[in-house]
Amino acid sequence: MRLKITFLLFLLVLPLALAQLKVGFYKTSCPRAESIVQAAVQRRFNLDKSVPAALLRMHFHDCFVRGCDASILIEPNSKRQSEKNAGPNLTVREYELIDEAKKNLEAACSSKVSCADIIALATRDAVFLSGGPFYAVPTGRRDGLVSNPDEVNLPGPTLSVSQAFQTFRAKSMTMDDMVTLLGAHTAGVAHCSFFLDRITNFQGTGRPDPTMNSSLVVELRRICGAASASVPDPTAFLDQGTSFTVDNEYFKQIRFKRSGVMQIDQELANDISSSRFVSGFASNSTLFRTRFAQAMVKMGSIQVLVGKAGEIRKNCRDFNPK
Repeated sequence: MRLKITFLLFLLVLPLALAQLKVGFYKTSCPRAESIVQAAVQRRFNLDKSVPAALLRMHFHDCFVRGCDASILIEPNSKRQSEKNAGPNLTVREYELIDEAKKNLEAACSSKVSCADIIALATRDAVFLSGGPFYAVPTGRRDGLVSNPDEVNLPGPTLSVSQAFQTFRAKSMTMDDMVTLLGAHTAGVAHCSFFLDRITNFQGTGRPDPTMNSSLVVELRRICGAASASVPDPTAFLDQGTSFTVDNEYFKQIRFKRSGVMQIDQELANDISSSRFVSGFASNSTLFRTRFAQAMVKMGSIQVLVGKAGEIRKNCRDFNPK
């Protein structure tokens, strides 16, 4: 009974936009839509277990700029720039996976399934393949008509918890939502450039961040010290344990081992406004799985275009010809 009440309360607080989306939106117009996307994700995952991390990042970067409208997919050309030109998006990847899914969807049911929905569905499928929860994705998003690199303003890894939360709060997300979504770092990596100061010269002290596990400092220095002409900015796993699995291990590490790689990771466990959520997830894997699914659905509803707004792109990398 308690679970039923909790679920009902969750539904009541969802943004209005989500009420305009619908689970099974393509049941009539493109019955195989979700299975087509799932098959494309499975093929890529079989070759590369880092695909979930890449899609989680793509989905987040898309939704936090103009909403979940696939504006991140637009390819720049000689006449225009796009969100892909923005610094935070230069290392976003798996665009080809979205292209493959779109190509197969167009063959099955032309101009029916939006690129924005493909991103949301593909991310869900990748999360499940990596051991995370399977959750129903409300669909019916439309694709945006604008992609402007100047509008890309995403929270960086050196922000404090309160600074990062300002961005999330602007999208009607709670502190609980923010901590939950940052749990996606359980399957991600970070380039050394994002945390190099923490292991060498934290805040100009000439020493590592004192809140970081000393053994982790040694390991990260080894990784970043291997930079070369071919790999100028190496990467390190944000979850030092189950690096390719969506689970609560990330929270265990920042809570009990002081093993947050990026500054924001460790500050989640240290800051009084977020630490209770970190502790809850570190000690209860079921709670994390439940909240992660809920937070992903909520994020996927940010400023969505529905009805006749926007368009259904034929090619995810380009706006439809006028």
